[in-house]
Amino acid sequence: MGNGRVTNSLLEQLPEIVREGRKQAEKILESLEGRHRVSLQTREWVLPSKDTRDSDWIAAANRQAHLGDEGTADWTNRLIYGDNLLAMAALLAGDEHTPSLRGKVDLIYIDPPFDSKADYRTKVSLPGVELEQRPTVIEQFAYSDTWSDGTASYLAMITPRLVLMRELLADTGSIYVHLDWHVGHYVKLALDDIFGKDNFRNEIVWRSANAHNDAGAYGRIHSTILFYRKTESMAWYGSYAQYEDVDKTFKHRDERGRYQDVDLTAPGGRGPEYDWHGVTRRWLVTRENMEQLECEGRLHYSSSGLVRRKHYEHETKGRAVQSIWNDLWNDVGTGAEGRAAGYEYETAKPPSLLERIIEASTAEGDLVADFNGGSGTTAAVAEKLGRRWITTDLGKPACMIMRKRLIDQGAKPFLYQAIGDYQVEAAKSSLGRSFRVGDLSGIVLSLYGALPLQPEDNPLRNLGAVVYGGKKTLVLVDSPNKLTGDATLRKAIAQRDHLLGGWDRVVVLGWNFEPSIGQSITALNDPRLEVLVIPPDLLDRLRKKGGIEKLRGQVRFSSLQYLTIKPVRRTRSGEEETLQVTLDNYVLLSPEAINLDENNRKKLLKVANAEPLALIEYWAVDPDYDGQVFRSVWQDYRGNTANDDDPLRVVTVANFNVPCKVGERRVCVRVVDVFGFEAEVVQLVAEPRA
Repeated sequence: MGNGRVTNSLLEQLPEIVREGRKQAEKILESLEGRHRVSLQTREWVLPSKDTRDSDWIAAANRQAHLGDEGTADWTNRLIYGDNLLAMAALLAGDEHTPSLRGKVDLIYIDPPFDSKADYRTKVSLPGVELEQRPTVIEQFAYSDTWSDGTASYLAMITPRLVLMRELLADTGSIYVHLDWHVGHYVKLALDDIFGKDNFRNEIVWRSANAHNDAGAYGRIHSTILFYRKTESMAWYGSYAQYEDVDKTFKHRDERGRYQDVDLTAPGGRGPEYDWHGVTRRWLVTRENMEQLECEGRLHYSSSGLVRRKHYEHETKGRAVQSIWNDLWNDVGTGAEGRAAGYEYETAKPPSLLERIIEASTAEGDLVADFNGGSGTTAAVAEKLGRRWITTDLGKPACMIMRKRLIDQGAKPFLYQAIGDYQVEAAKSSLGRSFRVGDLSGIVLSLYGALPLQPEDNPLRNLGAVVYGGKKTLVLVDSPNKLTGDATLRKAIAQRDHLLGGWDRVVVLGWNFEPSIGQSITALNDPRLEVLVIPPDLLDRLRKKGGIEKLRGQVRFSSLQYLTIKPVRRTRSGEEETLQVTLDNYVLLSPEAINLDENNRKKLLKVANAEPLALIEYWAVDPDYDGQVFRSVWQDYRGNTANDDDPLRVVTVANFNVPCKVGERRVCVRVVDVFGFEAEVVQLVAEPRA
């Protein structure tokens, strides 16, 4: 108050936050028909096969052939990596293969961060050690409940997303928003504005924890689920649970079975009034219906002569579920209990919670979406119950957990997708829709410490100069619209040798890379060439920090990791041939770029030097890679006990049968390490001799 500044309360800010969130969503909706609309890129077609020794590859290949023609496939479930705002924009826009999902989603369940100021670190288990890694900034956005501007920025984040969710919902659809006391009341006000106060159905109180002591307060053992419909046409299938004490509830018995006696007196004096066996009052049923119940033997008379209706156990679905859910809390606890149960996620929700929601609000074949996928419970339960599903997450560890979980469950083939031109879209979000790629290159050059070359020598605005280690260095920033590969590297070398009289060395900074980039670097064998990765969260960090100057000196450009495999063995037997794929080595070139403290980094280096393949979390093989979409026909991952009983290692040899093929095979192997980094290698394998 002393400096004259007046800060509006959060309640005063809320109307403006909602208005701005609506405007942001409206801009996205207006751009859906544009040439530069957001799209999804398929990174992997996952055809789950748990047991590599007994998998029916031919059946899988037939499914693969069906999936290969996207135009004929009715539906394929989707796991999407990336900002859910961009993912929803892409789903609303549709593309040439998949029509817009506007008004097509039957149920949305989200479990967004709670603004709890918690800082969830990522625990990474390796043989003999456990590392604690802080998530990247982009992943903090996904699953750290830490918001720089407090609850106001949290509400500004979630409001446009809720608007887009309403656009995705069918008229018969419903949405469940899972929150707790930190922001639940504020979000409800936003939901009332977006969905309409009359469409609010329930505040569900879920008991999610055992009783415990909270200093100076009553023990906090529940969270809240806000349940809204889109219109009055909402689909509803009811929700029933088992009776807690069946013997006590159905304590009477006759020739039909066990029953409970239910009062037939009309509440509030609203029913028909008449005398029945000497008792005059208002009843729930007419005299004619009462006589019918009498004839059917469905009336129960107490010792005092009071008449009640028989409600048989075999005729009931169970007790109607009320708005307080205290029967699911101990199904799979959260935190340590959840991890012990195999959910690997700090805030994992029990399957029974999602089963209740999905069964109450959808029918078999309906489409369920979760835009804060986390541990993948929503997708896993939807799969189990025969629903179609979409799930998204901004954290790579979360996507890896979900992918493993769905494979382990034996899910139907599903797509693993990412936001197309993610960096471009993030730049537009940060710098405005009028930005140009050259603007982005200039930002990257500045953060690397390079000065841009003069315009006459730098028409694409992507070249800069810096003195590094006493050597005159040319810096090339590649476009986020393309994959950096062999052609780019050769062009950079040529510019180093000839542009402006030549340079001592050249550094290539790239966003996205061809799968064979590691092989290209090795084949060039040029010590005056360095290839570095631009941090994928750069633009999010730029937006949060508020400008280049505040971020300068804090950005690390990391080296690429790469994978090598041994020569693939290909042998023929009748109508089939056997492939044997063996992992050789995995190199994490820049462990210093991983967000570890010095102690944890030493632990990592010890494992990486002694057993580099122990860093692999997941690997898969596409025996006929088309260079566009990786088809995961065979896969193994840590914890897959169908292949081995070692939870901290993958198998290093894959043996599987494929239908015979004339000519060479293009075998692609993809790995994902424990930090979420990906690497691929492609090998051409000649046809075996007869």
